[in-house]
Amino acid sequence: MDRTEKREFIAQLAAVFADTSFVLVAQNKGLTVADVSELRRRMRSAGATYKVAKNRLAMLALDGTRFQAVSPLLKGPTALAWSTDPVAVAKTAVEFARTNDKFVILGGALGTQALNPDGVKALSELPSLETLRAQLLGLIQTPATRIAGVLQAPGSQLARVFSAFAKKDAEGGAEAA
Repeated sequence: MDRTEKREFIAQLAAVFADTSFVLVAQNKGLTVADVSELRRRMRSAGATYKVAKNRLAMLALDGTRFQAVSPLLKGPTALAWSTDPVAVAKTAVEFARTNDKFVILGGALGTQALNPDGVKALSELPSLETLRAQLLGLIQTPATRIAGVLQAPGSQLARVFSAFAKKDAEGGAEAA
């Protein structure tokens, strides 16, 4: 990489860090190409990005962002993962780390808050953003459904009463004949 490519890379990473909400740092020493490809595929399907970057360039890109807290973690063979949905990155990384002992989560940052590996694991146990949205929508719709049921109940009760009177009249009319 020449200097202009490095500057472009730093600018691209800095732009990504400005738009994301969570950055994860992991050690990838000993991972095979197949392992890394599988991890990238999983990250991509979760809406996240996984990138191996030179530590010095990553530190320069992190400088001045809200994720500066992860800079001390950038030692040795490391990789970065990020997404706007913090739970998606954490879940994918923790699941992959369970099946591959060479992938070690070093920590991360959720906004300005630095997270240790246990913090990342705790974050991975939370429901995803989509699940939370669905739960919230369900909570909002439940009272509306109940209100609609209550409003429909008097009308249906009236219909039953009229139906009963009609049956009674029909039976009374059949007996009189």
